[in-house]
Amino acid sequence: MRSILLTAGTGLLLVFLLLHPGEGLASARAGMTLWLNTLLPTLLPFMILTGVLIHTKGIEKILSPLKPVFRFFLGTDVYGGYVFILGMVCGYPMAARLASDLYETGRISRIEALYLTTFCSSASPVFIITYLGHLCLNNRIPVPVLFFILFSGNMAAMVIFRFAVFRNHKIFPSNVTKKAKPDTCYEKKETSEADSPGVILDVSIMNGFETITRLGGYILLFSILTGCIRYYRPFPALIQYILLGITEITTGLSLFASADIPWTLRCVLSVTATGFGGLCILAQTRSILHKDLSLIPYLSAKCISGLFSGILMLCYLN
Repeated sequence: MRSILLTAGTGLLLVFLLLHPGEGLASARAGMTLWLNTLLPTLLPFMILTGVLIHTKGIEKILSPLKPVFRFFLGTDVYGGYVFILGMVCGYPMAARLASDLYETGRISRIEALYLTTFCSSASPVFIITYLGHLCLNNRIPVPVLFFILFSGNMAAMVIFRFAVFRNHKIFPSNVTKKAKPDTCYEKKETSEADSPGVILDVSIMNGFETITRLGGYILLFSILTGCIRYYRPFPALIQYILLGITEITTGLSLFASADIPWTLRCVLSVTATGFGGLCILAQTRSILHKDLSLIPYLSAKCISGLFSGILMLCYLN
């Protein structure tokens, strides 16, 4: 079934590009502009620097004083707290990348990596302030309210997975020594403690560029897909807007902003789509997760987060 769906989707995009090269070029250009102007300058420096910290064990040294705080509020160890902080600051899909890297290098267990992906991945503060708050909602909803609603959605997912799904598992083991097996389809370069600072920096840079290039490919494909949906318009306007919001978040939010729909509906749909993240983010997350880490907990958590955020926005507006 997966092979059939992939073949059908690929064929659809090829037909669209051949029959409508102008629209395909515009969609691809929009996706690459987003990648070049937003993801590359914001995510790549964090990917390189966090790679250095992981290989030098600098994270544990910096955040050790906060270990009791992380264990009480999040149920994680130092590395889990680091994933949480960087995920909240950098946005999608940084937390999933960090959790996968920490699992592969033996810093955290598989259960903790799965648990972290359920609530650490969210839209970045810059995206919430500029794109959601300013461009989509015209600054009519206070930014602290947007932060509180989206953060509460992530915390709702965290509570459910911590006390219901993973209640019988020890999330943070006292000592993790067994490393995950390298992913054959995405084998990152590794270092050892004996390597020089130059080697560690080179490896971190190459791993960062490999990851950011992979993300750019997914953004390109999903941008063409959204262009295909918008061109053929097979659904009524409202259904099309919702479908595009689920598919690719930036395109969906821009359509919500210009759509002739009630203000309450626009706010609820925009916040719900931001909390969910979209199928493009889902594909990006899958591409950077280790093969041992299932995507089901992440997908379930994002559905919970999006739904809870939408309900909170509706309650706030009423």
